[in-house]
Amino acid sequence: MTYAFDFASLLEYRDILLAGTLRTLALTAIGTFFGLALGVLGAASRAWQLAPWNRVFAVYVELIRNTPFLVQLFFIFFGLPSLGVSINEWQASILAMVINLGAYSTEIIRAGIEATPRGQIEAAESLAMTRRQIFLRVVLAPALRKVWPAICSQVVIVMLGSSVCSQIAAEELTFAANFIQSRNFRAFETYFVVTGMYFLLALAIRQLMLRAGDRLIGGRRT
Repeated sequence: MTYAFDFASLLEYRDILLAGTLRTLALTAIGTFFGLALGVLGAASRAWQLAPWNRVFAVYVELIRNTPFLVQLFFIFFGLPSLGVSINEWQASILAMVINLGAYSTEIIRAGIEATPRGQIEAAESLAMTRRQIFLRVVLAPALRKVWPAICSQVVIVMLGSSVCSQIAAEELTFAANFIQSRNFRAFETYFVVTGMYFLLALAIRQLMLRAGDRLIGGRRT
C-alpha cells in the first residue's frame, strides 16, 4: 500500500497551530520568569545555609528532580482540587512548570554561587557594600554568567516538556496537533510539522536567552 503525503491539508489548520504555538511560548515565558526567580531564592538559601529555608529547598529539589513531570502535573491538576483548591488547566500547567524549573535552576544557580571566590565577597564588605549589593553585584551576576548556558538549556527542556500539558487539555502546540490529526487523519504530516515547529522553537528560545543574557548580565555567549 502506497501512502500519499498531503501536507497541504494542514494549511486550513494554520490558525490552530499558530494559537498553540503562542500558548506554548506564553507558558514558557511565564514559567521561566517565576521559575528562575524561585531558583535564585533556592540557590541563595542552599548556598548560604539560610535556615530553615535551606532544608525546605533541599527537600523540594530532591522531590521534584526525582519524580516525573507528568506526575507533578497530575498531582497539581487532579490532586489539589481534592483538597478544596480550585485550579484550571492553565493555572495547573504554569504552576507545574514553575515548580519544575525552580528545582532544577536552584541547583544550577547554586553551583554558580558556590564558585564565587570568598575573596571577592570580603573585598566588597571592605568597601562597605550592603548585603543586598554584595549579593546582586558580586555574587549573583557573576554566578549567572557562569551558568547561563546551562539555564538556557534547562528552559528549552521545560518548553519541550510543556507538551505534557496537553494531557490535562491545556491548548498548547501538542494539543493543537492532537486536535488536527483527529480531524484530518493525517498523523504523519501533522506530527512531522509539529516536530519541526518544536525544533525551531527550541533553537529560537536558546538564541533569544543567550542574547538576553549578554544584555542583562554580560558575558560571552557560547
